[in-house]
Amino acid sequence: MPHLAFQAIDSTNAEALRRARDGETGPVWITAERQSAGRGRRGRAWTSASGNLFASLLLADPAPIPEASQISFVTALAVHDAVCAVAPSLAPRLTLKWPNDLLCGGRKLSGILVEGETRHGLVVVVGIGINCAHHPDDTLYPATDLAAEGAAASPAAVFLALAGAMRARLAEWDRSRGFASIRDAWLARGPVPGTPLMVRFEGTETAGRFETIDGHGNLLITGDEGVQKIAAGDVFPLHRPDALPSNRRDA
Repeated sequence: MPHLAFQAIDSTNAEALRRARDGETGPVWITAERQSAGRGRRGRAWTSASGNLFASLLLADPAPIPEASQISFVTALAVHDAVCAVAPSLAPRLTLKWPNDLLCGGRKLSGILVEGETRHGLVVVVGIGINCAHHPDDTLYPATDLAAEGAAASPAAVFLALAGAMRARLAEWDRSRGFASIRDAWLARGPVPGTPLMVRFEGTETAGRFETIDGHGNLLITGDEGVQKIAAGDVFPLHRPDALPSNRRDA
């Protein structure tokens, strides 16, 4: 896939969306050594100092609109694959947190922001940040980086592995026709069934034990009210019930 590399930019996702609005259909990768206005989910700031990987993939019509959100799980697996390739010693400690965060020893190593527009047909931008050399401390979820975990790798090496892994996982997904395989692979790397979780979304929270993800990617947990289906939210281990300050930033 074509690759546009910048030394500095406001946001790789913002640049991809600008190009999409100008008629670019992709697929094309956009990376930057640093971002001045990186962002995470729900408008949170994303720490973007040089030394980490900041990448966005622009895709046109990757799947029918009802299934397009599945690309979060596809991307999570590609990030997991890439980190295993460049840092194989970390593989036993890597897990996925619903829907698409990669954890190492329970700390957040990467994050994914998927954005889409339907102005001229569906265009999806998949933003990926992987902590290679450093990580912020004031984060919503405890964070780490490859160097801190004893497995230093350059952003260039991580991107090369990510690009190959993303190509393979997109082919496996096959415009959502292969989501059953993607779901199985995600579950093999996700929380153990029965794991206590808390989910926060727009000022509310609910707790329960992890059951599975369904055929559409929704999180299923069992709590006091039985099985609940959750389509969006921030997930935390239930042993962290204390309220995290709302002014903390995403990792």
